[in-house]
Amino acid sequence: MAIEITARKRETQGTGAARRLRRRGLVPGIVYGGEQGALNIELDHKALFHNLRNERFHASILTLEVGGAKEQVLLRAVSMHPYKPQVQHVDFQRVQKNKKLHMEVPLHFTNAEKSPGVKDQGGVVSHVLNEIDITCFPDDLPEFIEVDLGNLSVGNSIHARDLKLPKGVELALKKDENPVVATVVVPQLVTEEEEAAAAAAAVAPSEIPTTEQAAEPKEGEAAEGEKGEKPAAAKGGDKAADKGEKKEKK
Repeated sequence: MAIEITARKRETQGTGAARRLRRRGLVPGIVYGGEQGALNIELDHKALFHNLRNERFHASILTLEVGGAKEQVLLRAVSMHPYKPQVQHVDFQRVQKNKKLHMEVPLHFTNAEKSPGVKDQGGVVSHVLNEIDITCFPDDLPEFIEVDLGNLSVGNSIHARDLKLPKGVELALKKDENPVVATVVVPQLVTEEEEAAAAAAAVAPSEIPTTEQAAEPKEGEAAEGEKGEKPAAAKGGDKAADKGEKKEKK
């Protein structure tokens, strides 16, 4: 079932006019493409913001009603406020049934828990791509493309050209392009024993001797602890011995 949205024709243009619209809870937008000229529109912010949270809204043909007239469109661009949850502007493109579309559609991953890499080998699935570019006519546009991970082992990958595409859908890839979509890898875990061994092997900087400390004392130099003046007690003993010698001479 197509998603329907309602908009009104926007009479005013410019930065100031767009700012006033946003203050009233509206979003400025534009519809272009097809045989008609571009049309400036305004939409209810609350309804649009709610739709933007729906995956289908981004990759489906939408029914847009403006002034009682309906036409089919695709969402092409959304501008958001830098830090507020506020839509600043939105672009829609008219759909022509006789012309192919170039779209990014979401990927849905299935059977990951059943794959040998996850179930038997302790691996985890890494999603390299979450969307993929396709081309097709409007009537063949899928809401998503399924990626079956049921046969994936550790170290193996699924590439874009391995995907089973719906009828009428082609990948928008260059001739030699075949990107990885998903792979199964073993997480690198560090055990407690490995952490303890690494800590024991590590030497604190304060325990590493400097070049001067590590060098042997040169000949004629006193070792550390033997340099400097003699202890006070030793000095006193020497003086007493000198006095005793002087008395004997007299």
